[in-house]
Amino acid sequence: MEKRETFASRLGFILISAGCAIGLGNVWRFPYITGKYGGAAFVLIYLCFLVILGIPIMVMEFSVGRASQKSAARSFHVLEPKGTKWHLTSYVAIAGNYLLMMFYTTVGGWMLAYIVKMASGTFTNLTPDEVGGVFNNMLANPGEMTFWMIVTVVVSFGVCSMGLRNGVERINKAMMSLLFVILIALCIRSVTLEGAGEGLKFYLVPDFGKMAENGIGEAVYAAMGQSFFTLSLGIGAMAIFGSYISKERRLTGECINICVLDTTVALLSGLVIFPACFAFGVDPGEGPGLVFVTLPNVFNQMPGGRLWGSLFFVFMSFAALSTVIAVFENIISFAIDLWGWSRKKAILVNLVVILVLSMPCVLGFNVLSSIQPLGAGTTIQDLEDFIISNNLLPIGSVLYLLFCTSRYGWGWKNFIAEADAGKGIQFPKWARFYVTYILPIIVIAILIISYIQKFA
Repeated sequence: MEKRETFASRLGFILISAGCAIGLGNVWRFPYITGKYGGAAFVLIYLCFLVILGIPIMVMEFSVGRASQKSAARSFHVLEPKGTKWHLTSYVAIAGNYLLMMFYTTVGGWMLAYIVKMASGTFTNLTPDEVGGVFNNMLANPGEMTFWMIVTVVVSFGVCSMGLRNGVERINKAMMSLLFVILIALCIRSVTLEGAGEGLKFYLVPDFGKMAENGIGEAVYAAMGQSFFTLSLGIGAMAIFGSYISKERRLTGECINICVLDTTVALLSGLVIFPACFAFGVDPGEGPGLVFVTLPNVFNQMPGGRLWGSLFFVFMSFAALSTVIAVFENIISFAIDLWGWSRKKAILVNLVVILVLSMPCVLGFNVLSSIQPLGAGTTIQDLEDFIISNNLLPIGSVLYLLFCTSRYGWGWKNFIAEADAGKGIQFPKWARFYVTYILPIIVIAILIISYIQKFA
């Protein structure tokens, strides 16, 4: 067995964990649902849920990781009471990490492809319909998609091959620092456009009337769902970084720092997108269309748009790659913890495995587009996303909650002792009843409502 590496610095831990949490959902889903549910009014509700939903589960994941000194593949084996079956939770975590990478590598590839398209002037002088055509042509081309997916996978495993400190920590620090610099530059450019004021007003002035139009209940559920899914909790993706940190700091404060960074990126993304869209009279539409169709149209009309567009997709690529690298680090640790492999062997085997597992998503948009698993118009990617987002994340989160609070699991005393080791903010003792009885019910409700929304 190799000696377990640790982070060189506390900043490294916070930035890597934030990098894992800062994904594409922050950039394309957050601004869209914020717009739909009344701008700043929605943001306020979202922030409340982040505190009461996201932070407690994140503290638990980190505690399990730090106490066990293992990845999610072995952490439950180490901490569970003798004769219990909590270690079965590890299968949810392992499946979740692999499933996430089965489609995330493809989307990361789209971002890299768009840096090249933007910088080389592919979108120059195209009509809005033709800009949409560029995205559809890419999806229809399995060769192009496979190429960029392979680049994403090879680059990310390449970073992991340099080790935790020299590779994952060092590169992630650089990427996250650049991500913030680019994001702030894009914000300044966007809010100083002529006509950007309307977009700022829409985004920053709470409009509870607009929220009521779309249904308060629906808005609350959307805020709850976003706060829960944005942090990728429940599959042990965060637990691994807990296993790499010392006991100098209490975990609640560290989780608050990570959530602040995650939310800052989401909020700043909105400051890039809404003022620019309003300035050029473009509808900030939903989902991938916003990033790959709406925004290239905005950059087309903007002075120096090719430069700003290229920077935007560099920023998006960093958001995607920071998550991919973090999850790859997890997957490598599974092999090291389970079978005692060397880092090199774990990387080489998983490189092949991930490339093979990523292909159904790539081909689901073209060669295998006749497979529509969740109904007409859906793709293999939709199914993979549904299995993880609507099933494994909430189920895994409930299991972490029960493991840390139940006397039949690791138990409250052990959890609190681990979470509160070191200096900093304590986990509130009064929250015991809430995290033991109420929070699991909220997460199960999210699971059930997501099914109703999907299939009703």
